Amino acid sequence: MTKKPNQSSDQTAADLIVRNLEAHGVKHVFGIPGAKIDRLFEALEDSSIQTIAARHEQNAVFIAGGLGRITGKAGVAIVTSGPGVSNLTTGLATATSEGDPVLAIGGAVGRADLVKLTHQSMDTVSMLRPVTKYSAEICAPEATSEIITNALRAAESGRPGAAFVSTPMDVLLQTADKEVLATRKAPKMGPAPEDVISEAANEIKKAKKPVILLGMLASTPENAQAVREFVKHTGCAVVGSFQAAGAISRDLLPQFGGRIGLFRNQHGDHLLNEADLVIAIGYNPIEYDPVLWNHKADRPIINIDVVPALIDNAYAPHCELIGDIALTTRQLFKKVGKIGLTSDLQQILESYRADQSRDFAKAKSHHKNMLHPLEIVRTLEQFVAQDVTLCFDMGSFHIWLARYLHAFRARQILISNGQQTMGVGLPWGIAASLVNPAQKVISVSGDGGFMMSSMELETAVRLKSNLIHLIWVDHHYDMVKIQEEKKYGRDAAVSFGDIDFALYAQSCGAKGINVTSVDQLKAALKVGMETEGPVVIAIAVDYTDNKLLMEPLPVLGGSTKASA
Repeated sequence: MTKKPNQSSDQTAADLIVRNLEAHGVKHVFGIPGAKIDRLFEALEDSSIQTIAARHEQNAVFIAGGLGRITGKAGVAIVTSGPGVSNLTTGLATATSEGDPVLAIGGAVGRADLVKLTHQSMDTVSMLRPVTKYSAEICAPEATSEIITNALRAAESGRPGAAFVSTPMDVLLQTADKEVLATRKAPKMGPAPEDVISEAANEIKKAKKPVILLGMLASTPENAQAVREFVKHTGCAVVGSFQAAGAISRDLLPQFGGRIGLFRNQHGDHLLNEADLVIAIGYNPIEYDPVLWNHKADRPIINIDVVPALIDNAYAPHCELIGDIALTTRQLFKKVGKIGLTSDLQQILESYRADQSRDFAKAKSHHKNMLHPLEIVRTLEQFVAQDVTLCFDMGSFHIWLARYLHAFRARQILISNGQQTMGVGLPWGIAASLVNPAQKVISVSGDGGFMMSSMELETAVRLKSNLIHLIWVDHHYDMVKIQEEKKYGRDAAVSFGDIDFALYAQSCGAKGINVTSVDQLKAALKVGMETEGPVVIAIAVDYTDNKLLMEPLPVLGGSTKASA
């Protein structure tokens, strides 16, 4: 570190925080500085860590969360006191719900002012405790390494999530003569106990129609490989939550019944309804409420996870295999022979594939100069190679994508279905482009969600992010609209005005393209693939068929048609 002319040689708490972050392997931090935290940003300037100024604190956490999901290492956001920290709340809640490791560090007034009514005083530790796994304040410089290290461990261990550390301004300035602790490796879990694995294996052997349900943690690279071996070895039918996208490889498509979530009306729901045993791997009920898919209270469920299940009236596992998911899954399938598929499960899987093909074949916009959602999906998949990462925002468009767009690489798709947070798509895209700068990223949002984080388009331009951002334009909060219409026969407070997104993109320094046909979309995606830096493509979408997304589940034994 090069000493500045007026800098003391003593190590401050701010310096020690940075040294711990470096020791932990942190390469980027995202945030917005301010007077109460500026000493920490100054220390970062003299480190190996790249500091990236965001345009909103919430988006800084979104970017950090995307980085955490892709790498498995905590992304870091640093912001100033008061509203700077309160703006973190949604991002931290999203990270904890989705299982994304994040460390947020927030400034605070000096310790003498913490309980006074003074400028930007706020009990942020208490405020953020409900949405994090760990929330603490560094009340003495000697505790700096301890608290930063424990926060990182909490964020990354078990089912990952968010951690928050408050740093009073005076503590950051004080000498901290302590060692770095963040070099300590987290303890590794072994497989679940062998007797429990044997019990689960016996239950599976007794079952005639077991179905595998994959959740968020099944889609990490190490777990996905073990899951694929398990599915191939047993021959079982398998379904996944939206967040499990990428866990299944292309060769296993004949056993895959699609992704499920939100509405109980998919072929995967048929499979779960028919199953006489469910094997849940890395599944968190927040991904898809058990009460929606588990209508057989006496049916055994085997839960494979890193933490015990939160017991629910509709989710009370018969057998819990708690430990390293990959190791446990491999130990389990060694004790389970080939199972295969019954004729009725096979029929559901065949219907799923046939219905998907038919839906694509018949998809056509009901209006001129607009595209049907499946016309967009069909065009998009022509450009989604194995090395392209996809980042989906929240909206009715993400249901079409989750149900119809396949991906065969672990964590190839980043998608939210926990807090269902709008605005995550573009920040996650920025994160993905930082992890793999040479690989193209495609992020997707609706026009409502895009405007919740659109200011970060300038950040993407500044970083020369190698991404294409698609905006599905319909001038409504459409996912709310279709549910209001179903419940009340009309919509309320869901419409908003038009924006020329091509011009908006250009004003931020990005390339912008508006499209109203399939040919224009193909041409625009080709331009995006060949362009260095961000490209925004705004697509006029016809959501006439969105009402079909919520069609009730047909009676079993009849047609399994559930969506357009």
